[in-house]
Amino acid sequence: MPHPHTNRLIREKSPYLLQHAHNPVDWHAWNPEAFEKARREDKPIFLSIGYSTCHWCHVMERESFENDATAHILNTHFVPIKVDREERPDVDRVYMTFVQATTGSGGWPMSVWLTPDLQPFAGGTYFPPDDRYGRPGFPAVLERLAEVWLTERPRVIEQGQKITAMLCDFASPPAGEGTLPALDENAAQSAYQQAAQAFDHELGGFGAAPKFPRPVLLDFLLAFHRHQPTSADAQRARDMAFHTLRMMAAGGMHDHLGGGFHRYSVDRFWHVPHYEKMLYDQAQLAATYLQAWQVNREPLFEQTARGILDYVLRDMTSPDGAFFSAEDADSLIPGATEKGEGAFYVWTKAEIDAALGADAPLFNQVFGVVPEGNSPAGSDPHGELKGLNTLIRRLTGQDAAAPFQLTATETSERLARCRAILLERRSARPRPHLDDKILASWNGLMISAFARAAMLLGDDTYLQAALRAARFIRRSMYPDGRLLRSYRQGSGPQGFADDYAAMAAAALALYEATEDIAWLQWSLELLATLDALFLDPLNGGYFSARAEDPSILVRMKEDHDGAEPAASSLAASTALRLALMLDDAPLQARAMETIRAFAPQLRANPIAMPAMLEAFLFSITPPSQIIIAGPTSDAAPLARVARALAAPETVLLYADAGPAQSWLAERLPFMRTATSVDGKPAAYVCENFTCRLPITDPVELRNTLR
Repeated sequence: MPHPHTNRLIREKSPYLLQHAHNPVDWHAWNPEAFEKARREDKPIFLSIGYSTCHWCHVMERESFENDATAHILNTHFVPIKVDREERPDVDRVYMTFVQATTGSGGWPMSVWLTPDLQPFAGGTYFPPDDRYGRPGFPAVLERLAEVWLTERPRVIEQGQKITAMLCDFASPPAGEGTLPALDENAAQSAYQQAAQAFDHELGGFGAAPKFPRPVLLDFLLAFHRHQPTSADAQRARDMAFHTLRMMAAGGMHDHLGGGFHRYSVDRFWHVPHYEKMLYDQAQLAATYLQAWQVNREPLFEQTARGILDYVLRDMTSPDGAFFSAEDADSLIPGATEKGEGAFYVWTKAEIDAALGADAPLFNQVFGVVPEGNSPAGSDPHGELKGLNTLIRRLTGQDAAAPFQLTATETSERLARCRAILLERRSARPRPHLDDKILASWNGLMISAFARAAMLLGDDTYLQAALRAARFIRRSMYPDGRLLRSYRQGSGPQGFADDYAAMAAAALALYEATEDIAWLQWSLELLATLDALFLDPLNGGYFSARAEDPSILVRMKEDHDGAEPAASSLAASTALRLALMLDDAPLQARAMETIRAFAPQLRANPIAMPAMLEAFLFSITPPSQIIIAGPTSDAAPLARVARALAAPETVLLYADAGPAQSWLAERLPFMRTATSVDGKPAAYVCENFTCRLPITDPVELRNTLR
């Protein structure tokens, strides 16, 4: 039976757009057809931007976009357009900048009103169906803006033109402004001091609620420590990162049953999360926990990283091997017809008691389960979690052992058994919505994490996961030498700067993990295409959007390493790594130009771009390489040691006595001399290609690198 409402979004592939395909709103996708209709009918555009696992997007849909009366106002006075921010980050970036500049805040769903020429003149985020939460009701806003368009159109158009001009000025500083004097270490020191001032000494993290994991900042703190490990500030930076990682791992934001992390904590305790799970969080947090484990070999860090990776393999991996985008915060409440945020993840004490029997008291004490529910004061303002428990690690196994007259080992075994039982019970519940589109940039981050895990942990399962995903991207999302942004039931829109930057980094990580020269060559190819399509030749850095799209009013650069690293930050670090591998001066210069392009931002607010600062620290670190010489199979023991113990700033090269070594030697003459010794594979530990005597014994190499 046909749905009573079906609009043109039914033709789209984005899960977010398809969620709105049965609204009574006459939605368009972002395309010339919609723009032409607005011009032809002389109507303003209502632009709604969100993503499929966005909780407040679901709320606004239920309250407003499924409402016939509200839909009538929209359809009569506006041309409504829906955009998936994950498919079109270029559109989102332009209008989010406008909303943040005019309202002081941003977020999703984002609601923006545009002239038919796509110039914004009003905007906000979520609007309730009537006046509440200190926000005006959505129908009243629509009626008022429709009236303004009819009665004050010249003023509205003039305002849109002025705002667009301001956005252009913001995005395009005068030529030469980016070529400022080179940065010095004061920028990194200032970023550390900003982090230290905001640090929560008791609970970890930075600032008050809500608390976001922000792995780019934790990575910078660890890099800051590596750069000057004996200084008191550097040691404190390391300790801030470690404490935050421990508290996050114990918190309710961490899924203690299934692995992985939710998006953020609504409170300062890392306890009650916003329950959606995003691929980019899993990728970066896995890499950060592994980096911390490499420093001190703390078992918790390895266990947490493995839990993230195993969750992604189990629940976020497509049959083709690529990685899905996200799981929703909302899911059906067991036994009910409506959805609730976190319903899949939370527990009553009675449910746990029934499932675990005699082990329930131990589990409940360790994970903070109580009859009334364990949400801290203020974290559940609407009472949705009353009587429900979000699991949070209150005690270590050793602390819990004594009251129950158990050894620490027995406690650990019982808790593992309890978690397995509860995970199986949970799997029978209605699962949250899965956003099953494949995004190139997020897959790049995840491939890098799996490759890094394979190197550090020596786990072939993780290497094969990285290879399957990368091969899918190259096979299905790289037609004619151009990346696609997304893939779902076939090809999607063209890729953006962050797609190329993340996949270039991933391909390079795969070369170091496998010594397959094809991945190194693809990394170079992707960086060259990134330059061709997105480089700002006047000021340096990379535009987010392509030049040939007339629907993008302003080509902007991401100047913030937030939930993900900016494309320019990723590109700078990857170019530096490639330059260090190949002794490539132009690549080195391009990376430094990219870093200098953001010098104003790094001086004014350095903590805004910690990934760029990490690239800067890398650029001033004495260059070091490890070269493994000998046929691949024979050199495998040396390669395993090098991969496991090389510092993050050290690059790995392979001299296989075959075509790959010949290719490298054409660019790096030194590689001709990297050979086996007396028929034995050898490792060359080098600084700026000045190497120590070759090492043929894996044990000796291990002792050298420790």
